[in-house]
Amino acid sequence: MEAARQYNVHEAKTQFSRILEQVATGAEVVISKAGEPVAKVVPLRPSVRRTGRGSISGQVHIPEDFDELPEDVADALGMR
Repeated sequence: MEAARQYNVHEAKTQFSRILEQVATGAEVVISKAGEPVAKVVPLRPSVRRTGRGSISGQVHIPEDFDELPEDVADALGMR
Protein backbone atom coordinates (compact mmCIF):
# COMPACT_ATOMS: atom_id res chain seq x y z
CA MET A 1 0.00 0.00 0.00
CA GLU A 2 1.26 3.44 -0.89
CA ALA A 3 2.18 5.83 1.93
CA ALA A 4 -0.18 8.73 2.60
CA ARG A 5 0.72 11.97 0.79
CA GLN A 6 1.73 14.68 3.25
CA TYR A 7 0.99 18.42 3.00
CA ASN A 8 1.93 21.25 5.34
CA VAL A 9 -0.90 23.56 6.43
CA HIS A 10 -0.17 26.32 3.88
CA GLU A 11 0.16 23.82 1.03
CA ALA A 12 -3.04 22.06 2.13
CA LYS A 13 -4.97 25.34 2.08
CA THR A 14 -3.82 26.14 -1.46
CA GLN A 15 -4.25 22.56 -2.74
CA PHE A 16 -7.51 21.74 -0.94
CA SER A 17 -9.45 20.85 -4.12
CA ARG A 18 -6.66 18.52 -5.27
CA ILE A 19 -6.54 16.90 -1.83
CA LEU A 20 -10.29 16.23 -1.96
CA GLU A 21 -9.93 14.67 -5.43
CA GLN A 22 -7.18 12.37 -4.14
CA VAL A 23 -9.24 11.36 -1.11
CA ALA A 24 -12.31 10.75 -3.28
CA THR A 25 -10.30 8.14 -5.22
CA GLY A 26 -9.32 6.32 -2.02
CA ALA A 27 -6.08 8.05 -1.03
CA GLU A 28 -5.28 9.14 2.50
CA VAL A 29 -3.67 12.56 3.05
CA VAL A 30 -1.77 13.74 6.12
CA ILE A 31 -1.74 17.42 7.11
CA SER A 32 1.30 18.59 9.08
CA LYS A 33 2.10 21.69 11.10
CA ALA A 34 5.76 22.54 11.60
CA GLY A 35 6.67 19.12 10.21
CA GLU A 36 4.53 17.21 12.73
CA PRO A 37 1.48 15.30 11.45
CA VAL A 38 -1.70 16.67 13.05
CA ALA A 39 -4.54 15.31 10.90
CA LYS A 40 -5.38 12.64 8.37
CA VAL A 41 -7.99 13.12 5.64
CA VAL A 42 -9.56 9.79 4.65
CA PRO A 43 -12.49 8.80 2.42
CA LEU A 44 -15.88 8.60 4.14
CA ARG A 45 -16.92 5.49 2.21
CA PRO A 46 -14.74 2.42 2.07
CA SER A 47 -12.91 2.14 -1.24
CA VAL A 48 -14.36 -1.34 -1.86
CA ARG A 49 -18.06 -1.47 -2.56
CA ARG A 50 -19.54 -4.85 -1.86
CA THR A 51 -22.75 -6.21 -3.31
CA GLY A 52 -25.53 -7.36 -1.05
CA ARG A 53 -25.69 -10.95 0.12
CA GLY A 54 -27.50 -13.20 -2.29
CA SER A 55 -27.04 -10.82 -5.21
CA ILE A 56 -26.13 -13.69 -7.57
CA SER A 57 -28.68 -16.11 -6.15
CA GLY A 58 -30.05 -18.35 -8.90
CA GLN A 59 -27.27 -17.42 -11.32
CA VAL A 60 -24.73 -20.06 -10.26
CA HIS A 61 -25.25 -23.81 -10.70
CA ILE A 62 -23.07 -26.34 -8.87
CA PRO A 63 -23.47 -29.87 -10.27
CA GLU A 64 -24.27 -32.76 -7.91
CA ASP A 65 -20.93 -34.45 -8.68
CA PHE A 66 -18.87 -31.30 -7.94
CA ASP A 67 -16.94 -32.91 -5.05
CA GLU A 68 -16.17 -36.15 -6.92
CA LEU A 69 -12.63 -36.39 -8.26
CA PRO A 70 -12.51 -37.67 -11.88
CA GLU A 71 -10.73 -41.02 -12.29
CA ASP A 72 -8.01 -39.65 -14.61
CA VAL A 73 -7.17 -36.83 -12.20
CA ALA A 74 -7.07 -39.22 -9.21
CA ASP A 75 -4.76 -41.52 -11.17
CA ALA A 76 -2.49 -38.65 -12.20
CA LEU A 77 -2.20 -37.60 -8.57
CA GLY A 78 -1.47 -41.17 -7.44
CA MET A 79 -4.59 -41.29 -5.31
CA ARG A 80 -5.90 -44.63 -6.64
